[in-house]
Amino acid sequence: MDIINSGIVVLYLVAMLLFGWWGKSRTRTTSDYLVAGRRLGPFVYTGTMAALVLGGASTVGGVGLGYQYGLSGAWLVIAIGSGVLLLSLFFAPRLQRLKIYTVSQMLSLRYASRRATQTSSVVMLAYTLMLCATSTSAYATVFVVLFGWEKWLAIAIGGGVVVLYSTIGGMWSITLADQVQFVIKTIGVFALMLPFTLNAAGGIDGVRERLGAEFFQWDGIGTQTIITYFVVYTLGLLIGQDIWQRVFTARTPTVARWGGATAGVYCILYGVAGAAIGLAARAALPDLDTSAGNDVVYASVATEVLPAVVGGIVLAAAVAAMMSTASGALIAAATVARNDVTPMVSGWFGRGRKAEGAEVDEHDISGNRWWVLALGIVTVVLAIIVDDVVAALTISYDILVGGLLVPIIGGLVFRRGNGIGAAVSMGVGTVVTIATIIVLEIRSDERFGGVYANEPIYFGLAASAVAYLAVSLLSRPTAPEVMTAWDERLAGRGVPTDASEEEHRGQTETAR
Repeated sequence: MDIINSGIVVLYLVAMLLFGWWGKSRTRTTSDYLVAGRRLGPFVYTGTMAALVLGGASTVGGVGLGYQYGLSGAWLVIAIGSGVLLLSLFFAPRLQRLKIYTVSQMLSLRYASRRATQTSSVVMLAYTLMLCATSTSAYATVFVVLFGWEKWLAIAIGGGVVVLYSTIGGMWSITLADQVQFVIKTIGVFALMLPFTLNAAGGIDGVRERLGAEFFQWDGIGTQTIITYFVVYTLGLLIGQDIWQRVFTARTPTVARWGGATAGVYCILYGVAGAAIGLAARAALPDLDTSAGNDVVYASVATEVLPAVVGGIVLAAAVAAMMSTASGALIAAATVARNDVTPMVSGWFGRGRKAEGAEVDEHDISGNRWWVLALGIVTVVLAIIVDDVVAALTISYDILVGGLLVPIIGGLVFRRGNGIGAAVSMGVGTVVTIATIIVLEIRSDERFGGVYANEPIYFGLAASAVAYLAVSLLSRPTAPEVMTAWDERLAGRGVPTDASEEEHRGQTETAR
């Protein structure tokens, strides 16, 4: 059985590399490389958005939460799906019309504030790098189990596959890979794991007979935990560079709205299915040793409940979930590093700086490839040498939400917000978030207790909101000419045409 399952996973990895070469054939401009030419239709866009947000935490972790808490274990993924829904229905069409590449470019257009742009770009780079490193460590654990490799070797080989196909073809390669990963995850979870596990547990009636009523309560995981999921994941999804970069791939604002909304609904259903699988696994495999964590449940179902070939597909689905998140975070990190952070650092040394909101070179594909390759190597090394990248990711996520959420969303919905208010809000929110982490860490009896606490985000958000509103209202509004240019850009007027759009104009080849 192990040989068959391993063979299926190996075939999947080879296919990922082939997607890289396919993506290269479609990549002619920077727009193609970074945002798939902004030409994704509804079906492909829905699949790639769902694949990106449904990573290892949603797939493997969701099943584990279902095993521990029952149906209420679905709340983690429901919160993620809700974030995709909110972003798609209320913000995605406007973001798509801006024709930009990064979150920081949006801040530059809206506020004309260099301080706000610099702060956001540094935080976003740290967040995307840690997200990529965490995902790389996660799927390497599957290779350790399947092939018996040392962890460092599993990280190097698995990470190498992601880095190669992402570097070669950019967003087009990642899009095709994500589409296949979306199909594999859908089949693996809905068509294979759910019915097989329910059958092994004796059906719904068998599950009810073997488990207590607490496993069927939707608040079983705890109200505070549910609230935390929505604060951290729903709000975090509204502003992440990796998510926004997928929004920028949509062909039209309508695709961005309804294709994304469909992905959000899919995520919610995916979360319920994962919790149901975990619930059924609790009845079918009640004696699993979960002392090292609930992630073992997913692999146990694949190897002990499912037939060999089916188990291989399910394990490939887990790898697919983690790789889709890693590749999305990698290209997001490279985009931010090259377009936002590097010009900022160059300015420190008097080497000049691009004007705020300036357009990128549409024909420098090789430069983008080198950035993806370099940061890919960095993340693989981080995943190998850092014992607890999750702690670093948690800190980055706390700062992302606690420090950046208010000024970013405020720029989209609050016209009175201005550049100085955004800059102060980011500074205050970030300082309060970090200070709270430090205080809780010092006072905690457990190692990293401060890092994993919920309070830093709550305090950071509150301080950031107060600072943004107070400073914006007490200082001059954003200059009229800046707001006029912003309104024109939001309406899709006065937007520089991507070279890729000119090149592909009149062609009938369209991503559908």
